[in-house]
Amino acid sequence: MQKQIIAIGGAVLPPELDNLLLVEYFLAQTGKRNPRVCFIGAAHGDADAGRLRFYAGFSRFKCRPNHLPLFARTPRDLEDFVMSHDAIFVGGGNTRSMLAVWREWALEVHLRKAWESGILLGGASAGSICWFDGGVTDSVAGPLTAMPCLGFLPGSNCPHYDSEALRRPGYRRMIAQGKLPDGIAADDGVALHFEGTKLKRVVSSLPRARAWRLQRAGRRAIETRLTTRYLGGH
Repeated sequence: MQKQIIAIGGAVLPPELDNLLLVEYFLAQTGKRNPRVCFIGAAHGDADAGRLRFYAGFSRFKCRPNHLPLFARTPRDLEDFVMSHDAIFVGGGNTRSMLAVWREWALEVHLRKAWESGILLGGASAGSICWFDGGVTDSVAGPLTAMPCLGFLPGSNCPHYDSEALRRPGYRRMIAQGKLPDGIAADDGVALHFEGTKLKRVVSSLPRARAWRLQRAGRRAIETRLTTRYLGGH
C-alpha cells in the first residue's frame, strides 16, 4: 500500500458544514467503500466541540467514524486501535501540547507504523504541520514560533496562510532566517496530498485558495505558487 498524508491548511469542517469537499476527497483516498476513520482531537484537549463537528461532517459520507480519547479512558492497546482504521484525521489546536501527549503515549510510533502500512494520515492546522520536520505554530502566546515536529515529511509547513494576517510574513521570515527549512504553505481550504514523501497534488475546496512553496535564497524567502485544483470545478 502507498504511504499517504493529506495535510490541510484549514476550513475542512466550516461552521455550517456547507462545504465538505475536502472531507469527501480525504475519504476517497482510502480506496475503501466504507472506510473506518478515526479522529484525534488531543490538540484541543479532546474537547467535545471538535469531536462532535468531526462526527457531524464525516457522517454525511459513507464511512465508519470513530475517535481516539487521550484524556479519558484511552484504549489499552493503542497500536491495535490505530491499526484497525483505514484513515486517521487529526484536528487543530495546540500543536506543542498535542505532540507532548502523543509522545507520552508513544502514539507517534504507532502512527508511523500505520502510515508505512498504507493507512491514510492527515488533518488540518495542527493536524497538518505535525507530520513535517517543522512548522509555524501559535501554541505559545505572543508571536508565532517555529517548532520541530514528527519528521514523517521533509521540510516545513504553515497552515492558515491567507486567513491569519501574521502567518505569511512570519513564515517568510522564519525561512529567510533559517529557523525553519524550506517548505510549503497552504491557504484555508487547501490540501497537500503526499504519496510517500513527495507532493502528489494540491487540491482546494475554495476556488481562490492556493498553496505556496517557500525556499531560502540568501537572506530572503522566495515564494512560488503551486498549481492547485479546485474540487468544485467541472
